[in-house]
Amino acid sequence: MALSNKHILLIISGGIAAYKSLDLIRRLKERGAKVTPVMTRGAQEFVTPLAVGALSATHVFTELFSRQDEQDVGHIRLARDCDLVLVAPATADLLAKMANGLADDLASTVLLATDRPVLVAPAMNPKMWEAKATKRNIATLKGDGIAFIGPMAGEMAEKGEAGVGRMAEALQIVEAVEHLLDDAPKPLKGKTAIVTSG
Repeated sequence: MALSNKHILLIISGGIAAYKSLDLIRRLKERGAKVTPVMTRGAQEFVTPLAVGALSATHVFTELFSRQDEQDVGHIRLARDCDLVLVAPATADLLAKMANGLADDLASTVLLATDRPVLVAPAMNPKMWEAKATKRNIATLKGDGIAFIGPMAGEMAEKGEAGVGRMAEALQIVEAVEHLLDDAPKPLKGKTAIVTSG
């Protein structure tokens, strides 16, 4: 399987696209990945930790100051004991926190503490995506080496709203994860096959 023995830390932030994280977990696990979820308070307004935990088959982390999870400095362990940190959906708020080094909840603290590759799948209203502040934050994050998948163009959850801002679909995100974690040697990469007959 493409992601066999890979450990993905999935950060789910608060936006209507959070419902897509359920399919994303299923798709990652189909490919052999272990998925550990972290949910922001906002994410829990859209999907429940119970649903996320049922699909991931593991504990769902939600609080920075959890007595149980933080007894061994859990946020540092979460930040390091994975192969990749995936933020899906990544809201404008969380992108701003990341770009400015804020760490006021579990998700932002883990993101500041990680030394692993980070892939974000933004999801927000098109006006928010086009805002000057968001553009500055994206430029900063790309300069810091953060990888992006999407957002895509399409209809928004809000009536009459359309444009760039939809979270990429689960399979597109999985493909981006596979690409970032593809460390297998490719001795024939860039070579052209010459086929001759009989």
